[in-house]
Amino acid sequence: MADANEIKQAKTVYKTLCKALDDKNWKYEEHPDDLVVTFSSVGEDLPMGFVVHIDADRQLVRMFSRLPFKFPEERRVDGAIATSLINYKLADGSFDFDYSTGDVTFKLTATFLDSLVSEDLLLYMVACSCYTVDEYNDRLLMAAKGMLPADKVVTDD
Repeated sequence: MADANEIKQAKTVYKTLCKALDDKNWKYEEHPDDLVVTFSSVGEDLPMGFVVHIDADRQLVRMFSRLPFKFPEERRVDGAIATSLINYKLADGSFDFDYSTGDVTFKLTATFLDSLVSEDLLLYMVACSCYTVDEYNDRLLMAAKGMLPADKVVTDD
């Protein structure tokens, strides 16, 4: 359990996140009791929902986006292969694949343990997450539907 100083630091990061989003005119929902912010974005094709949790216990900023579809049971090996191939190419963040349910979630974290977190870092996390989810969500959906082979979800850019 977080001590008073860790909780204070987490609340400071939460306020910094809200200010950063306000400065960029983002629409979001605040959940201050849980130190959570939620927002959505529309990319080139699929809607994207995001959750940012300021974790006082672990002193982490944790950003998640659950994709709005599941891999059906008969395509879950493809889901595991596709997310592994994508993750190999990513510099920041990763796609988590739950083989038992077929769920895919993007996550990106940053620590604020004994450090300050700037608005720039938080905005980077938002931009990086939005870009990455938008880049790969349609390819993963196509793989889930059997329209794209798992080994073709990444391109040689």
